[in-house]
Amino acid sequence: MTKDVDAYAEAPGRADLIKQVRAKIDELGIDFVYYQYISITGRIMGKAVPAPHWETIAMKGIQTWVGGLTNVLPNRAGTLLGFDSNAHELVALPDPETFCQLPWNKRTARVYCTVFNGREEPENPGAFMDEDCRGNLRRVNQKFMDDHDGLHMRHGCEPEMAWLYKPEDGKLQGGPTKPLAYHIDQFEELSSVYMKVIDYGQAMGLDMIQGDHEDAPGQLELNFTYDEALRTADRLTTYRQICAQVAREEGLIACFMSKPFLGVTANGCHHNISLWRGGEGEVVSHVDEPRPGMDGVFEHRVGGDNLFYSGPDDWMPGPTGLQAIGGIMEHLPALTAIGSSTVNSYRRMLDLGMWAPVYADWGFQNRTTALRVSAPGRLEYRAVDSMVNPYLMAATLIGAMDDGIKRNIDPGEPEQRNIYDAMEAGKEVKRLPKYFGDALDALAADEVVKSAMPGGLYDIYDEYKRDEWDRFNAEVSSWDVEKYLDCLP
Repeated sequence: MTKDVDAYAEAPGRADLIKQVRAKIDELGIDFVYYQYISITGRIMGKAVPAPHWETIAMKGIQTWVGGLTNVLPNRAGTLLGFDSNAHELVALPDPETFCQLPWNKRTARVYCTVFNGREEPENPGAFMDEDCRGNLRRVNQKFMDDHDGLHMRHGCEPEMAWLYKPEDGKLQGGPTKPLAYHIDQFEELSSVYMKVIDYGQAMGLDMIQGDHEDAPGQLELNFTYDEALRTADRLTTYRQICAQVAREEGLIACFMSKPFLGVTANGCHHNISLWRGGEGEVVSHVDEPRPGMDGVFEHRVGGDNLFYSGPDDWMPGPTGLQAIGGIMEHLPALTAIGSSTVNSYRRMLDLGMWAPVYADWGFQNRTTALRVSAPGRLEYRAVDSMVNPYLMAATLIGAMDDGIKRNIDPGEPEQRNIYDAMEAGKEVKRLPKYFGDALDALAADEVVKSAMPGGLYDIYDEYKRDEWDRFNAEVSSWDVEKYLDCLP
């Protein structure tokens, strides 16, 4: 029986893509290739290999191990998270269509990988690695398409983040700009930052479309065009890699922490979702020939039928869109553990004056609910911040929508009132989890959302994040000292 890894390596058309990458390597003068895969938190992991070995690695893969999927970090007890000391080796096989030169280091390119069990494993040799969140998203998406006659999610994201000064004496120094949303003067203050991000983004396949200064110190939102789930997740990961590089060049911190400051807005990452059938690939490139990457890096799916769209003046989604909203509504508590994935995320959930998306309701242009139809044809999922693992978020949203469609879940009528006014008038609305531990408990109880994290993927996520929650609760903070140091009971 052919192993998954070998079937993947020998898939129709892949040999030609491997040859095209070799041509790119020679054309662009690439000396090193980063073979990248994604950890449980969304971090880029992998190895660098000299470019002459491309053909060999393309077929055999790089050797790695499961520790890379948990950032090779220990738990509170000092034991490495997610695996035992005798954990076996894995194989990460490159996806040639994702090959792209790094615009700031033109001797180097990157390629995303899919992870498999080792070929010599006694159990499931060469099988897809469930704990590979990127490969899992591809499989979850394909099953959704198979079950629903080609229906697929397209989404874009709004990655807010803050450009901050490096701390002095352990204290956060703020950013170069004031917390003034949409002020062009503040945006211009960070022009050296955003222009580099846009230039690098365009060179790596991000069709950058707009940007603004948000309402926190040094906070920018730079958007790129929406696309199919896997491409959008890859592009958000690429965007973060770009921001980290620009921060090094500018002597700043690229801060994706959800809530670095109370009293101003958090670093959200709203996901704008729609469901489509059909469409075709279109290469969108804003760089000169030769393009610094494979066509797949610059390709977007366009056209087709948007099943969230009922007409230019009709904000009500179509029947399939309503079922999808119903599924997301039903599973919002569990999804919150994925979209708001750190202890710090729940600082945002408690800062209610900042329109925190903490109530499980939906409406048209209603920023006080967790879900809003932000324009005819798309839904904004709001309970997600910039620390999200986009691969897990996309997979679990697909899982929730799948459940909504299959069970014909009714989301109820859209709420047009301010949700606080509606509740004061007597409406009963569920609140999303206040604290990270509560969200993890909600995820543990939700078999539908967990089914989008199969095999050991959920177990590793739960272990990693429970350890984070325990570490927080076991920490004596400055707040404790200030509150209780000289307190008389």
